[in-house]
Amino acid sequence: MVMPSPGLWIRNVSLGEINIFQAKTSISLLMIMLAMLMFNAGLGLKFSDLKDLMQKKYLLLAGLAANLIIPIVYIYGMTIAMRLLWYEPIEVQHILVGLALVAAMPIAGSSTAWAQNSNGNLALSLGLVFCSTILSPILTPATFHIFGEMASDEYEKVLQGLAAYGSGGFLGLWVVMPSLMGIAVRLVINKDWQTRGMPYLKLINSIVLLLLNYSNASVSLPQAMAERDYDFLGMTLAITTGLCLALFAAGYGLSRLFRLNRAEQVSLMYGLGMNNNGTGLVLASLALSAYPNIMVPIIFYNLVQHIVAGTIHEVMSRRNE
Repeated sequence: MVMPSPGLWIRNVSLGEINIFQAKTSISLLMIMLAMLMFNAGLGLKFSDLKDLMQKKYLLLAGLAANLIIPIVYIYGMTIAMRLLWYEPIEVQHILVGLALVAAMPIAGSSTAWAQNSNGNLALSLGLVFCSTILSPILTPATFHIFGEMASDEYEKVLQGLAAYGSGGFLGLWVVMPSLMGIAVRLVINKDWQTRGMPYLKLINSIVLLLLNYSNASVSLPQAMAERDYDFLGMTLAITTGLCLALFAAGYGLSRLFRLNRAEQVSLMYGLGMNNNGTGLVLASLALSAYPNIMVPIIFYNLVQHIVAGTIHEVMSRRNE
């Protein structure tokens, strides 16, 4: 990768620590950028959309169910196929555990930024992020235990160890609170400012998303290429891309099934296709330092989901011209 140093610097910038529930939490520049995305999402929330969402609770339920069930079915099928066809069983386990981390994470906060930039339904986007985040202390360990049943003995223990790590406080601090602050600010500013400020919010979102992706690529791509195991990298990329496309396609399929409007359609697609892999990478770095290849599927999914999201944004933008 060309010029990874600035991206590594962004990842390593620390702004101190705070104590929450008697636990120290580091304040990094990456976390500040995530909070900015969520604050902007709350600030851009249309309360008319929120009222409509309360009348369509089935959308949230269907979206959350699909985001949980589809990865489990897909990864189970890929694991069975890889065991029969792939020559290196350890690599099969690395892919399984890596994708389990992807599947167990709540919906990405950055999905709200893509939805906002694509003129999607922010109430639906925030609803998906909030609900998956609030339920993550229950769903994340349960998902790890489900995938543990698919893994070999060693990696079953790895997944059980991951289930012991909690991320509810982290998600509450950097996702839920900034969104609520954005909503509170919107309540006190006038509508003219809201209208004039929307293009600037979209610009800030685009810059923050670019910096987040550049920073992740700076640490991940050199590491992924270092071992020169190109068949493993190629297979992992193909399987990871398949999962990402399946989830985006599920969002499109559900939108057609429920006859959603365009704004709801793009929000559902972004919500189902994008997971909070930043948290997954943090968990992997804390608990799985002895298994660096497990991070490769997470890294690839993080990159692929933004490429697919950008493609959808471009297609939708051209349709509106």
